[in-house]
Amino acid sequence: MKNRDLSAIITALGGRRALQDLLGVGPSAVSNYLARGSLPQRALGPVCEAVRARGYHIDPASLEITGQQEALASGTGRRVLLIVGGGIAAYKALEVARRLQDHDITVTGVMTGGAQQFITQLSLSALTGEKAYTDLFSLTDEAEMGHIRLARETDLVLVVPATANLMARAAQGLADDLATTILLATTAPVMIAPAMNQAMWGHPATQENLARLRARGVLTVGPDDGGMACGEEGTGRLSDPQEIVAAVLHQLGQNSGTAGGTLRGRHALVTSGPTVEPIDPVRFIANRSSGKQGHAIAAALARQGARVTLVSGPVTLPPPASVDLVEVETARQMLAACEAALPADIAVCAAAVADWHVAGADAGGSKLKKQDGAAPPELILVENPDILKTLSSHKQRPRLVVGFAAETESLYENAVAKLARKGCDWIIANEVSSEDGKPVFGSDSNAAMLLTGNETESWPRMPKAEIANRLAARIGTHFA
Repeated sequence: MKNRDLSAIITALGGRRALQDLLGVGPSAVSNYLARGSLPQRALGPVCEAVRARGYHIDPASLEITGQQEALASGTGRRVLLIVGGGIAAYKALEVARRLQDHDITVTGVMTGGAQQFITQLSLSALTGEKAYTDLFSLTDEAEMGHIRLARETDLVLVVPATANLMARAAQGLADDLATTILLATTAPVMIAPAMNQAMWGHPATQENLARLRARGVLTVGPDDGGMACGEEGTGRLSDPQEIVAAVLHQLGQNSGTAGGTLRGRHALVTSGPTVEPIDPVRFIANRSSGKQGHAIAAALARQGARVTLVSGPVTLPPPASVDLVEVETARQMLAACEAALPADIAVCAAAVADWHVAGADAGGSKLKKQDGAAPPELILVENPDILKTLSSHKQRPRLVVGFAAETESLYENAVAKLARKGCDWIIANEVSSEDGKPVFGSDSNAAMLLTGNETESWPRMPKAEIANRLAARIGTHFA
């Protein structure tokens, strides 16, 4: 049997998972079948029967499916062209390839020269069940599948990892290898998952290249914050493979929840970041919130299958994959955006909302000038709307409302009081003072206390992404 015939059988059955369930084997066994290009003898009968049950005609001797293209044309099978860049995170592209196939997505791999220094062509080919391509000038590859066909016969081009070098060449429109030629020739959507050292990510050249790519419609996933292989910490870490898969599913119009997602069919509303209250066109009142925790929660809920609306104040973070982002500045704008997003099943109010705004402030007016010898201008502060309390008592109140309590002292006592005062269901309380030398605002880690009515859980200091995962798992359990 030819390898491509086995791929056709897997597609006809509904994907690799269907073949695994039919034969009672694991994913590694299916990878072995694809590598050999044949099925074990015991599998032939069940496979033929299952394929016929799905409306196909199959020759039991050659296992050739007749009418395959017509049958597939009416199905939901999708194709992703996975370009693997040359970074240490290249090994995670193999995990992305496997997880995409769990959703019946056919993956074809393309490797840059740098990628081949980290993973092998054989490993990518074995995991995808498809030939992995590396050479722009291969006569054999061009005869079998030219680079233009590779670029066109796909629903999405996905770059994992997108290194600084690969992003720069793509932004300049270079076509000096197979990967960049495909990026220039494709008519399909392009999605990149950047990964690099934090200094490289923050360099103006990289940010200019990123802006240029986004202006052309290139979609981005990440990068995340955290420790890197080089030993440094910061923004530049490749997003979690499941988050990348969720972004792909969202783009392809499939259910964005991962396999087993406990929040499928739920709508989650998340607030994040600070609010900015103008004093004049130049000055404003704000706080130190970076939005890292709120954005991480939005991403974690999306990975659990929820449809997420993220209402965020001004932050420098890229939007998480598979969420609907609404950008605001003031507390009043944030409340209006939250109410517009209702109804929702879940509301997580992680934003650090300014308590007051300046009465009569005009962000479009004139700058307040300092006069020599004159007293400072009098600023009258007016209380901002209480978003958490408003949502907790709203006529379209979400079934679960979660608030945050950022405290500098008496953490538990203040959290209990806030839980009762706001009328929400749960409170995440965290100490934001920096007495231990590890500030919370702007950092990548946190320690927290979860209050759910009469129960309290203490979570030790851990990455904010892990705090988000724990909260999403608890929310999933609550609804299950």
